[in-house]
Amino acid sequence: MTQELHIVGGGMAGSEAAWQAANMGVKVVIHEMRPKVKTFAHQTENLGEMVCSNSFRSDDHEQNAVGLLHWEMLQAGGLIMRTAYQHRVPAGGALAVDREPFAQSVTDALAAHPNIAISLEEVAELPETGHWIFATGPLTSEALGAAIQRETGADRLAFFDAIAPIVYADSIDMSVAWKQSRYDKGETEEEQKAYVNCPMTKAQYEAFIDALLAADKTEFHEGETAGYFDGCLPIEVMAERGRETLRHGPMKPVGLTNPHKPEEKAYAVVQLRRDNALGTLLNIVGFQTKMKYGAQTDVLRMIPGLENARFARLGGIHRNTFLNSPTLLDAQMRLRSKPHIRFAGQVTGVEGYVESAAMGLLAGRMAASELLGQSLDTVPQDTAHGALVHHITGGADAKTFQPMNVNFGLFRPLDGMRGGRRGRRERYKAYTDRAKNAWKEWLATQPSIATQAEMVEGLDGHAAE
Repeated sequence: MTQELHIVGGGMAGSEAAWQAANMGVKVVIHEMRPKVKTFAHQTENLGEMVCSNSFRSDDHEQNAVGLLHWEMLQAGGLIMRTAYQHRVPAGGALAVDREPFAQSVTDALAAHPNIAISLEEVAELPETGHWIFATGPLTSEALGAAIQRETGADRLAFFDAIAPIVYADSIDMSVAWKQSRYDKGETEEEQKAYVNCPMTKAQYEAFIDALLAADKTEFHEGETAGYFDGCLPIEVMAERGRETLRHGPMKPVGLTNPHKPEEKAYAVVQLRRDNALGTLLNIVGFQTKMKYGAQTDVLRMIPGLENARFARLGGIHRNTFLNSPTLLDAQMRLRSKPHIRFAGQVTGVEGYVESAAMGLLAGRMAASELLGQSLDTVPQDTAHGALVHHITGGADAKTFQPMNVNFGLFRPLDGMRGGRRGRRERYKAYTDRAKNAWKEWLATQPSIATQAEMVEGLDGHAAE
């Protein structure tokens, strides 16, 4: 009788790992500590809950590495991507979802699977026997984090992450703001108007930066050495790096024309993106913050169009846990000191919902293959999955290892396309073409699960090609 696979954590990585392993015929137990043990950031008891944002980022699978991950996961019958397309909301060229029904659908699918059981309790220690995947994500419990630290001997397992505020759409002054995606990106009018834009003059921007820098903020506890992940910096930290930093980051005014004042070019623009299917909630794009709540409302209401904004959720900061994976994990994502334990998701040092789910997909398949006594071919490094897992399990410099989003810089160079010899679009298209061919060939070596791609047929053609 096949042993059970135990997966600790029901976020993106744990949910995807369970789905993949269960579809290979393995009995899976998902251990999720919520609702008995709550976290700062979670709002519901569902599996697959999106905490920091409702976006899976770019859906361009020909010119963007994260979009390529979307494509690869769909081809592999990924639960997270399939569900994301089912609950998609307009977001220009990005894939964003209505987060509550998304998580509910993930939970329902896992609960209904005949090979999956869900156990609601905290796992606070690393087990000595069995087959385990730890996918506890950025909010690993204090007890488990201490157990991991004891086992690995690591002196640092964390950095800080922040979440952005969410605004009620009907509290935005649309006589000041307007709807438009940057450069009118999107195939439909709805996509081309997926963002709400709030313009600022130079004087308004300068006043906003002054208030932002002076606002009361949540600070680290004495002795805390964790830093920030550069891809998700609080806006105050960006502003401290230079007064123009925000204007060249989340507040850049390019590609936008204010229909209220078409002849006047905004000095800076704050964008809000739909956070649910109804369009009643919008999150402020790139506005992760560690401002205290009182200061947060005062500062954010300085943004033109948000003077009377009502907030469904204010931003905040939380601790993120991750391993020095190049040192601690082998190529199969197993803990070197306890090879019956795998790690997956953000705790391995990847950053982002998509990357976390992708590492769950691989960990689930690797663990299931081992349990079933089957061989699993090495994931091709030329694929997005392969480039990412190679980076975290040996490709990165262990001394400077930090959480990483997927990007084309992780891919092996293309023959004859080094440097500036070819245009970027041509080079990125070549990366994705090579990756798709390699991914299809890899999936074809796994006859028991290769047909899972059929599950995603009809999802707007995204699984086709």
